[in-house]
Amino acid sequence: MDITKAKEINVNLYTRYKMLSWDLLFYYAIIFLFFTQTKGISAADVLLAESFYPIFKIIFLIPATILIDSLGKRKSLIIGNFFLFLSILTYIIGLNFVFIVVGELFSAVGFIIKGVCESNMIYDSLEKDEKRGTRFAKIEGKGTSYYYYIDAVSSVIAGLLFSINGYIPMILCLICTAISLYLSTKFKDIDEKHKVDKYKIYKECKDLFNSFKLFGKSPRLKNLIFFGALISAIILSLTMLRSSIMQDIGIPSEYFGIIFAVLGLVSGIAAKNENRFHKKFRNRTLTSLAIPLVFSCIVIGVFCSANLGYGANVAVVLMAFLVQYIARGPFYPLIKQYMNNFTTASLRNKISSSFNLLENILRFLITFAASNLLRVTTTANTFTVLGCILSIIVVLMLDNMKKKVGLKPEQYSSRDTKILL
Repeated sequence: MDITKAKEINVNLYTRYKMLSWDLLFYYAIIFLFFTQTKGISAADVLLAESFYPIFKIIFLIPATILIDSLGKRKSLIIGNFFLFLSILTYIIGLNFVFIVVGELFSAVGFIIKGVCESNMIYDSLEKDEKRGTRFAKIEGKGTSYYYYIDAVSSVIAGLLFSINGYIPMILCLICTAISLYLSTKFKDIDEKHKVDKYKIYKECKDLFNSFKLFGKSPRLKNLIFFGALISAIILSLTMLRSSIMQDIGIPSEYFGIIFAVLGLVSGIAAKNENRFHKKFRNRTLTSLAIPLVFSCIVIGVFCSANLGYGANVAVVLMAFLVQYIARGPFYPLIKQYMNNFTTASLRNKISSSFNLLENILRFLITFAASNLLRVTTTANTFTVLGCILSIIVVLMLDNMKKKVGLKPEQYSSRDTKILL
């Protein structure tokens, strides 16, 4: 097929693919309930299994990159979607904790491959001119916005269907992954060559090590990368704990989907207004997002431990969740903006790799700690302990960052200037 025609097919297909395949549908609102209620697995084991996910992502990151270099983006994307299909299938047929861990492995490999292939493949399909970036952002944004709408609806439906039978929303999720797999086969391969460097693993590891050495010489980047990775890890680690506390205080399962759908929309609105957050708080933007996030964990733990009654518990938990989702929305675009300021294209790639590695390590540590706490105490106490520890760490880091981050270019030290400018 003519390469121009192949690119046109990819561009026309991508929006439909993105809105169904960016992430799992019918999944996040009920997966904790599915594991604990339908499968009978303890909350502590669910958190322990989830802690394997970031470790698998670290282990398979470079091998997945080599696979993509070898097979090309189209074939690799098909494999990535197939792994996600296997992941959901494993959860459905699984009988115990081991099956969840295997499912987490499949999920990690699938999302690694998809994360590398999807955006790059559509970018490669666009004509190389001055408007290429604008067209890419428009296509990517359109597909993402459609996904958010579908995800909100699917979350509500998942919660309602789970109250009928726990397997129904998971089967719908499996069907969606099958559709994504089918759509990925419709893309056309436009890679010009697939050359594999047999020393790539060594070179990638060496480059990552050198990146950490480089950022260690920059107080600004060192603080931003570590702080951003920590907050991101906290946000990701709270997913299962939210479902656990909702279950503990007695919120009916049919409301889970509605609650998470509304919170997702709130987060989306907050993300769209990230520039307003930046203009209002300026150098205090990260503080204004991080402090409410970690303090809300303490609030959840203290109030739910006090057991002031069902109504009070629900009100406090939902208000705390609202704070967390408002903070989550603008955090990701802002931290990427701050890390990439005053940097070159080659340096940005190193920043991204270092950020992702640290994020996965910290996510593992937090989730693993939460799992062990749940074995000896309640979810409310787990929120309190983690909230106190993380609040202390965040406050200390923010205090250390005062004179190292958020400055004008001419105010940075000579060590920062040599690296950043």
